[in-house]
Formats: sequence, C-alpha cells, structure tokens
Amino acid sequence: MTDGLAPRRAAAHAFTAVIKQKRMLETALDHAPGFAEMSVRDRAFARAIAAVTFRRLGQTRTVLDKFLSRPLSETSDGAQAILVTGAAQMLWLDSPAHAVVSSAVSLAAERQDSHRLKGLINAVLRKVDREGREVLKGTVPRDNLPDWLRESWRAAYGPGGLSGIVNAMMATPPLDLTLKNPAERDKWAEALDARVLANGSLRLNSVGDVRALAGFREGAWWAQDAAASMPAMLLGAQPGESVIDMCAAPGGKTLQLAARGARVTAVDTSEARLKRLHENLSRTGLSAEIEIADGRRFKPAERPDAVLLDAPCTATGTLRRHPEATVIKRPSDIGKLAKLQRELAGSAVRMLKPGGRLVVCTCSLQPEEGEEFAADLLKAHRELKTVPIRSEECPEMDRGLSQQGWLRLTPAMWSGLGGIDGFFIARFQKQG
Repeated sequence: MTDGLAPRRAAAHAFTAVIKQKRMLETALDHAPGFAEMSVRDRAFARAIAAVTFRRLGQTRTVLDKFLSRPLSETSDGAQAILVTGAAQMLWLDSPAHAVVSSAVSLAAERQDSHRLKGLINAVLRKVDREGREVLKGTVPRDNLPDWLRESWRAAYGPGGLSGIVNAMMATPPLDLTLKNPAERDKWAEALDARVLANGSLRLNSVGDVRALAGFREGAWWAQDAAASMPAMLLGAQPGESVIDMCAAPGGKTLQLAARGARVTAVDTSEARLKRLHENLSRTGLSAEIEIADGRRFKPAERPDAVLLDAPCTATGTLRRHPEATVIKRPSDIGKLAKLQRELAGSAVRMLKPGGRLVVCTCSLQPEEGEEFAADLLKAHRELKTVPIRSEECPEMDRGLSQQGWLRLTPAMWSGLGGIDGFFIARFQKQG
C-alpha cells in the first residue's frame, strides 16, 4: 500500500508537460518521474487523475478561480498543476479531501516554483472541499470545450447534438477488443466477462492492465474502439486480395485485414508508432508487409485491389480517450490537415487498380475532415463513385448513415452502452 503521493506527483507533472510542451497525455505520463517504477495500481491512479483533469478542465478551473484572488492561469506552473489535479480528484474522483490536501502541500514543497505557495494551495483546496460542489452547479459539461470547438459542433450537429456528444465524452470510456477469430466470440466473451457489441467487438467496462487479460498472450484479440473497427470491416477485404493500409499506425486495421486473409502492406511515416504493430503482429501470429514511407509518394510494386486510408486528422472524435487534445489542438489545424487528407487520398486513387475499392475515414467530428472531405474527393477524381454503406453493414449504427451512403458516428451513439468514438467513413470504387 502506498500513500498515493507518487501517482499524484506523476499526474501533476504530466499536466504541466501537456500544457507547456503540447505532449499527448500518455507520453507525458511515460516521462513523468518514477512512473515506470510504479505498481500497476498506482499507474492506473495516475492515469485516472490526469484523464479526468483534462476531461473536466473547464469546470474545474471555474471552481478554482472562485477561490483565487487572481486567475489560475496567472499562478506558477507548479501551483497550477497541483491545484487543478488536486481539485479534480475531490470534485470528480471523490478522493478523500485530507489525502488530497496533504499530498498537494507535500508536492508544493518539492517544487521550486510552488514551495512558497503551500499555504495558498492548502487554503484553496480546503475551500474546494467545502464549497466547490456548490460552485460546480453553475457549470455545464460544454464548459470543458474550447470556444472554437464548441461552436463548430453546435453548427454541425445542432444544440441537442452538441449536448449529446459532450455528455458522452465526459464518461470514462470502456475498453473494446477486436477478435482475431470472430468464431471464438462467445468463448472470449465468457472468459473476459465482456459484452458482445452489435458489430462483433467485445466491450469491457472495467479496464485494468490489458496485458493481464485472458487472451492477450495467446494473441486472440487487440484493443480497438468499436468505431475504429468499422472502416476495415466495410472495406470487405477477401482472402488473397492485395490491400494497402495507408497511415496504418498503430495498426489495428492492419491486423483486421490480415486476419481476413488479405495480403496487407501497412504504410506509415512513423517508425516509432509502427513499433506497436510489429509487436501485435508477433503476438497474434498475423503477417503484413510494413513500409516506412510518406503515403503521398508511396508507389506499391503492384496496383492493390483495395486501399484503406485512415487519414491524419484533428482526432476530435476521440476526445473521450484523449481529453488533453482540447488544449493541444487549434482551429488552424483543421485547414492544414484537410490539405494533407486530400493529398493522401489522391495518392490512394492513383495507386488503386481499376475496379478497386477505397475506404477513407477520419476519427474527427469536423465536417471539413468528413463530409466535405468525401465531397471534395468525388469532385477531384471523376473516376470514383460512391459505394453506399448499407444499414445491415453497420448494425445499430445505421442512424449515422447519410443520403450519400456515408457513415457518421458520434460519441452520443450507444450512450447506454458506454458510447463510441467519433468517426467518418466513406467507401468508393475506381472506375475503369
């Protein structure tokens, strides 16, 4: 049993790294002092603190500002991190106030930029304990979004759609697994005490150490949100077909395609991010060719039967899993990434054989990276035609189908089951 100081220290350190260095949260935690040496339980606690801190950052900051004489943003980096992570523990994790306050004061004493503020930190967190929940009543979940993102979603999905998406994103996401062999679904559902979802994924509501779960060592499955599993399913790869998986890392879709018997080439620019794919191919016994290359310039040895492009995007559909993105992403990112998406898609069309299939997708809720992306693709490449996605191909997701036959998934779908990541998926065929 530990005193909880180490995971709280790691969470505060990670908060500063995300805010100041724009690191993704998992990377920031991996580089936090002592994180690698912690027990599985303490690492999970650190992750829980850090995740809820960013998921509820707007509301938590509002509470803290009520008890500070000047805005939280004007406090030192160390004090900000300790105050925000401490308040988040009390407001959202129901951590005992005495443990949070005591740990916060100890952490403040360790840092040069906060040791003189121990008294302030102690007093403010005690006020959060006594009065913070009352202040919280005047806040709403959408306060946790930056203005540009909130207005973008309101315009695209309406006020009701915005509320549904935001409310779904405030919940801790479950763990979804994709099976190597769908015929073993009942076996692994029982072994893992998992729910079988309509698309065939297994869902676990309690997430611990993934490596300790039944079936991990056997390579029976890999972690992949139910929404993220849909693009490869909709591509419909057949045994022996040649398939290019563009922007493949970390590789879940490559594994799906390989499990269907396709001859897969996974293409990505990031050697580091492809490391997980190498590991999972080895663990599952599946095979795929891996090419470290820019998809815009990649030229396969043969024209493939199908191409899957999971294009780089703002990833606003995955904020429930990566809540730190609200402070990392900027509205200017949309235009830059939209240009890249269209260039990659153009390359995919050119390499595809006549009659071949193309699925493009993004884990974004921004129309510029979804519906507008697909429309632009059709305008730029007259040889493409849409192959409408049918309702029977996306069970219990078909309300996301558009008139064009494209699929728009939002986190509000399956809200009673724990939600789903936001995705846009469109399918095309190249004419002769």
